[in-house]
Amino acid sequence: MALGIRPTIDFAFKKIFGSPENSQALIGLLHAILQLPNPIVEVTILNPFNYQEFAEAKSIVLDIRCRDSAGRSLNVEIQVAAFPGLLQRLVYYACSMYVEQIGKGHSYGDISDSISICLAGHRIFTDSEQAHHKFEMFDVQSGKTIDRAVAVHTIELTKYNLDAATIRQRTKIEQWAFLLLKAQDCDAWTLRELLPGEEFDVAIDTLEKIAMKTEDRLMYDQREKAQRDYEWVMTSVREEGREEGVEMGTVAGMIMMLQEILGESVSDRDELIKRPEAELLSLKLALQEKLRRRSK
Repeated sequence: MALGIRPTIDFAFKKIFGSPENSQALIGLLHAILQLPNPIVEVTILNPFNYQEFAEAKSIVLDIRCRDSAGRSLNVEIQVAAFPGLLQRLVYYACSMYVEQIGKGHSYGDISDSISICLAGHRIFTDSEQAHHKFEMFDVQSGKTIDRAVAVHTIELTKYNLDAATIRQRTKIEQWAFLLLKAQDCDAWTLRELLPGEEFDVAIDTLEKIAMKTEDRLMYDQREKAQRDYEWVMTSVREEGREEGVEMGTVAGMIMMLQEILGESVSDRDELIKRPEAELLSLKLALQEKLRRRSK
């Protein structure tokens, strides 16, 4: 029977890659993305999976922050919905981690790489079929790079060849893309056959446990609904920006949805519609900004 668990849902993603006991899965994913000359020996997860984090979460928990055995600072996140400013936010995260490395008694020479990684379930660069982009600091004329600096990786999962018939022969990053986007449609035995390796076994075992364990499954279902609502709001906000003359009933509905996602008291629709247009629009913008801040 198919697992029915989407690894792109924040609860599942964080439990797979953000649990210290699952470090082999995270290391395997990082190896596939970074293609380092020397393998990562271990990782320390700085914001490990915490069940209570999801029980109390009013927004989507997307990122995993860690430090590897070479001292690199890494932020790994999954994004299934497109929204403005994504690339700039990734740069901001990388720079923030870079700055945080300097403490009392430390010199600039002690700084290690700071890498921001985004696994995207949508197209970021619509004019290119290249799935993996790496951005780093370099001189445009000579091509010389600055070592131990900031870097940003974007991986557009849907651009990879995800055919089950050939996935065993594909690259590791394509195999991870298959697991992230297709695991819910497969049973655990089939996934293990298609994706051999200890790192995949760890991830598949975790998905299997979520599917079977009552507490985990209930939390997964709640988080799936919350993420679906979040994606709907962000998509609506983006589409609304392209349109003119949005009716106040639509604005009122969006305000109510935003309030529900943020865990605030939900206003009465009829009462909202009675309020001045400028006041409604101002309230909507304030709630949208609050949701964006919480998702960072």
